[in-house]
Amino acid sequence: MIGVLSALAPVFGLIVVGYLLKSRRLFTDDFWDPAERLTFTFLFPALLITSIGGAEAGGPGLLPMAAALVTATLLMAGALIALRPRLAKAGLAGPSFVSVFQGAVRPNTYVGIAAAMALFGDPGLTLTAAAIVAVIPLVNVLAIVGHLRWAGGGAGTPVPGTGWGEAVAPALKNPIIIACLLGATLNVTGIGLPPVIGPILEIIGRAALPLGLMAVGAGLDFTAFREARNAVIGTAALKLAVTPAVTYAACQVFGVAGPAAAVAVMFMALPVSAASYVMSRQLGGDGPLMAGIVTATTLGAAVTLPLVVVLAG
Repeated sequence: MIGVLSALAPVFGLIVVGYLLKSRRLFTDDFWDPAERLTFTFLFPALLITSIGGAEAGGPGLLPMAAALVTATLLMAGALIALRPRLAKAGLAGPSFVSVFQGAVRPNTYVGIAAAMALFGDPGLTLTAAAIVAVIPLVNVLAIVGHLRWAGGGAGTPVPGTGWGEAVAPALKNPIIIACLLGATLNVTGIGLPPVIGPILEIIGRAALPLGLMAVGAGLDFTAFREARNAVIGTAALKLAVTPAVTYAACQVFGVAGPAAAVAVMFMALPVSAASYVMSRQLGGDGPLMAGIVTATTLGAAVTLPLVVVLAG
């Protein structure tokens, strides 16, 4: 347990640094918004390409882990959809429900990549890349379709001009997904990292974790957390406890063990992605509630993530 805490402490420490830099007004949104875009579209992809492209290939052994992750995601999504009428009676209808829906299944890949590297090194990053490819397109499609079905401008009306194509295309164009696939191609084909370009990408990738984690901290919103406390706390409990428990059970069913099981459960115990808030604002969801859920899960994960890793390992 002490070893896990020591490994994860710098990860959450950098999140705190980002929050302090933002709250002290040392840097404004004019800095943080472009910094987050730079990290998402360039720095993290460079890190993933170099790490996966030069790693030992996982091969077919990654398929059971991917199957467990997809199964756990679909089970959580299905359970929430089944409970939607009861949640509506509790005041979580339409846009609010979609925020809870996203909050239960969407992981923060920035924190996941940093945690995997801190705990498991390069093999952990390879496993995390497999988790990203398995889960991120799926949760993006679920989230967008959820907005189209239950939010749609705040009244449950589908957004004009949107459909399945608009739901699937953004997920497949995700720079992190593309980087994982490119790195895997370089690895499996034996091409490896090209000379000159490979070392340049390695240098660029070193900036990804510190800047990405500080951007997570800069996005924390405590006002939103206080204004919808019950819904936020309930969703945080789902994301940080129930979802990883379901994932652990799925790993047992598919025979996933060892580091693969630990990474799979850890990945599903991550705080909610800040991209959830952006999507809520763009597609008529409950943005303030989503911001509160992101904040609560990020803070809560500092306590729950080490416990989950120890129990899963």
